[in-house]
Amino acid sequence: MAVKIRLKRMGAKKKPFYRLVVADSRSPRDGRFIEEIGYYNPVSEPVDVKIDDEKAIKWLKNGALPTDTVKDLFVKYGVFQKLEGKIEE
Repeated sequence: MAVKIRLKRMGAKKKPFYRLVVADSRSPRDGRFIEEIGYYNPVSEPVDVKIDDEKAIKWLKNGALPTDTVKDLFVKYGVFQKLEGKIEE
């Protein structure tokens, strides 16, 4: 089973709100997921992001692949730096 970390779209029309979820790559975008690890609200000023670093690192170590957008969020908010720091320890 290929596992991905991706965004699940929520919110109203023209007002998107996303949840970061771990899901099987074969499931639909807004369908079944394994675990929720955070959220992302691009509409608010400033942009509102919350990522549970420990859960994200656990899934990355177990082989989950982030989508391009999630990878950009992880780089911007320091999840990959924490992952590299924990590997070096």
